[in-house]
Amino acid sequence: MTDFDVLVLDGTNPTGVSMTRDILDAARLLAQRTGGAAPTVAFHSPTGGLVHLQGGLSIATRALPRVAERAPVLLVPGLWIEHPRELRARLAREDARAAIRYIARRAAAGATVAASCSAVFLLQAAGVLRGRHATTTWWLAPELARLEPAAQVEGNRILCVDGPVITAGAAFAQADILLHLLRQRFGGAIADGVSRVLLLHERSESAQYVLPSMLASSDPLVTRLTDRVERALPEVPSVALLARELCVSERTLGRHVRQATGMATRTMIQSIRLHRARALLQNSRLSVDEVASAVGYGDTTALRRLMRKLVGTTPGRVRAAKAIAPPRRPPVRRPQARR
Repeated sequence: MTDFDVLVLDGTNPTGVSMTRDILDAARLLAQRTGGAAPTVAFHSPTGGLVHLQGGLSIATRALPRVAERAPVLLVPGLWIEHPRELRARLAREDARAAIRYIARRAAAGATVAASCSAVFLLQAAGVLRGRHATTTWWLAPELARLEPAAQVEGNRILCVDGPVITAGAAFAQADILLHLLRQRFGGAIADGVSRVLLLHERSESAQYVLPSMLASSDPLVTRLTDRVERALPEVPSVALLARELCVSERTLGRHVRQATGMATRTMIQSIRLHRARALLQNSRLSVDEVASAVGYGDTTALRRLMRKLVGTTPGRVRAAKAIAPPRRPPVRRPQARR
């Protein structure tokens, strides 16, 4: 039995597939050199055989495994989707329907299921996201929230772990899924080693999130709200006052924010505060107390609580992740004493 089953469909983004293979291959090599357990992986498709990825690449796959051969983790890399309207037609194709049924069975049997980017919609169609926190690529987050109102869609998150269900943002967030699973199942040493070898260390799963302005870009009203909040920091007006300034009701404003970002208005404002705090932590010499004050919090406790809740990290870890050692100075040559 393998450790990871990867489910690949026609038109899958090749980035997620190659990233999965490269990261797990690197983990296997590191484990062999250190004497640890090496992860194993198998690539599958609904019918087996050659699967054509987006862009003309292809990968050989096996048919979906029988019960006794199933790995404890099922990974689904993202499909190549260019517009939300393409989702319905793509998910209606026979290979996608077979994948959805298979995902539902695996989840019901207790497997960990993980998907990135548009593949999160396969999990949604399988009923896996109901009552859970989830994310997807930022520009599809509103559509996911519409299709699965029983889920808490957090479009500002790159990685969202809710028990045995793991979802991630755009294609490169496949790396965050794999690093999380390696750390969880094979230990921190392997995950950290892979991160260093493949230069993934700046993609900390706990410090990455989508910029609020990107989430708001699809709606002019929400863009105006984002600009207003960013200009107002640290003294942000109440939601009621913001709605009056924008000449809409609180309910209308909330509906626009939810459709554009998948978040409530207050949660989006928190996300804007968090983005500013992260920028200050990484690019200024302000203390954590000063950063908290600059984004509208009286002390560090509220800022720590917000960071822990939204992205699962702390101000200290955000600052440390950006720390870069200064360039090494050449040794000073001292003149030799004359004899």
